[in-house]
Amino acid sequence: MNTSFISWFLLVLLSLIWGSSFILMKRGMEVFSSEQVAALRIVIAFLFLLPLMLKHYKVNLKKYWFGILMMGTFGNLIPAFLFTRAETGISSALAGMLNALTPVFAIIVGTLLFKTKTSLNQIIGVAVGFGGAILLVSFDEGSKSGTNNLSYALMVAAATFCYAISVNSIKKYLSDINAITATVWSFTFIGTFTIVAPFFFDLLLPAENQTHLWPDFFHRLQTVPKAWESLGYVSILAIVGSAISVILFNILIKKSNAIFASSCTYLIPVVAMMWGVFDNERIVWPQYLSILVILAGIWLINKKYVEKVD
Repeated sequence: MNTSFISWFLLVLLSLIWGSSFILMKRGMEVFSSEQVAALRIVIAFLFLLPLMLKHYKVNLKKYWFGILMMGTFGNLIPAFLFTRAETGISSALAGMLNALTPVFAIIVGTLLFKTKTSLNQIIGVAVGFGGAILLVSFDEGSKSGTNNLSYALMVAAATFCYAISVNSIKKYLSDINAITATVWSFTFIGTFTIVAPFFFDLLLPAENQTHLWPDFFHRLQTVPKAWESLGYVSILAIVGSAISVILFNILIKKSNAIFASSCTYLIPVVAMMWGVFDNERIVWPQYLSILVILAGIWLINKKYVEKVD
């Protein structure tokens, strides 16, 4: 099968999956806290992938541990908590639209940290992309009452910066390792950490600052109406939006490059906006123009890479 077709197919499929992630987070937070939804996303994905460890346990950790850790931490762990926290203050549609900053940060991180060559078009694209993001936030009318949407929007920006570190790290450090093996090991690291860390931190923190994340989760699951329904949404988010999609994303990066792979954010904001409209979130017409500005910047950044995918 033609490699170009596979690359584009994976790109569209991932865009649809990740574009739907924001509404799934929102549904999960109808019952659970933002921290619980993020933690559940990591842990459920880890448990789903765990049986695959029987086949993919053989890996040269001395060679790949750094790339696997970077992939798990910056590609999944930190963004999961940043996105759910952001959606406590801004709409799921806006979070999805701001996710379009990923390829903008991908070129910045690639240039500054991974010594990737940068063209004039890419520099212009970065400027245009940031300009569109500023317009997008400034026109937002759908933020939660009483919140400062800029601070929550910056959390999304921070998450996309993490994604940029992850995609460049995968290309540099994990290009010759099986995609499923890398994914299974990365979720083993961050999944174990996510299960244990809340108990450890509660032991260190004073009583008034303890989260009791997991005990509170089980309490809500037993007492709050629609808790199992919300857990179902989070499970879809974890299994499809994290575990399976990360494997597909790794395959896409290897078949193309980090910049092309991150350009799935062309469609992610469109899908997120469609879900937002369906869920009666307010999106004003200047925001549609703003996302077009961001997409124009992404097109400038990706132009030469898209043409080279074969």
